Amino acid sequence: MATGLRPLQTAVFAKLNAVPLLADRVHSELPETSAYPCVQIGSMFEVPDDTHDAQGLDTQLTIHVWSKAPSNGELFDYFKAVDDALDRASLSVAGFTGVQIKHSNHQVLADPDPDVKHINAQYRVTMTKE
Repeated sequence: MATGLRPLQTAVFAKLNAVPLLADRVHSELPETSAYPCVQIGSMFEVPDDTHDAQGLDTQLTIHVWSKAPSNGELFDYFKAVDDALDRASLSVAGFTGVQIKHSNHQVLADPDPDVKHINAQYRVTMTKE
């Protein structure tokens, strides 16, 4: 089976860091000393989606957005920047063609820390191995 986890994470990281509002706030592993607001490329769930003559992948990608602002406004602005960058965007993933990314759902979550606001967003990525 082909796997696209590493090149997909690399492509999403580059795409999000190219957005001025998000630059230097995107992490694949969130450091404990991370400044807020921040974005994390979270878990990825990958299943084969082959055709008769090509290896394909269907991946669910989770993006987390956190803020410590007193209202949800900043959280929503950062999520909008993430969604504008990713939903139905052109994404170049090394070793793959026909890459399509689409927003599936998102949820505002209560964080154990009452000062932290959190959105968990899911994206579906389909792609074919070159």
